[in-house]
Amino acid sequence: MSAVPLFANGLGGRHVLAAFVAFFGVIFAVNGVFLYMALSTHTGLVAQEPYRKGLHYNDRIAAAERQEALGWTSDVRLAPENGALTLALTSASGLPVSGLKISGAIGRPSTAQHDTKLALFETAPGRYAAEVGAREPGDWLLTLEAARVSDAGRDIVYRLRRRLWLKP
Repeated sequence: MSAVPLFANGLGGRHVLAAFVAFFGVIFAVNGVFLYMALSTHTGLVAQEPYRKGLHYNDRIAAAERQEALGWTSDVRLAPENGALTLALTSASGLPVSGLKISGAIGRPSTAQHDTKLALFETAPGRYAAEVGAREPGDWLLTLEAARVSDAGRDIVYRLRRRLWLKP
């Protein structure tokens, strides 16, 4: 039995058209899959209102310099078994920093899904605490703002942003 060649009558226009359509069909299908994956995962949004934050960037730098000039030190502890968060603030002279209203959030650095808002209360001079609930092991991001509240308003005097690693 003799084998019949694939292109017995030569390579015709229909063969070229079919190859051309198949090639670009594969390209469009792969691009469609990549487009779906890109749009259904990370939104690409890095900061809320980046333009407004950019306008106040110099104010943020000045606030960081004022905070550094205070010379305050902080000690943050989070007990993974019961979720007790404690913060101790001391001044440059070693005295406890008292009378602040501290608020913030704790969550995972990679997602906002586990974010929890916090309000810390002063339990002793310079010592603040909050119950955040038991936390899974891993990386957590703690963001706190300490403010002095007066009749003139709320003046943020100290910001803290710290990564906490909870071991199993």
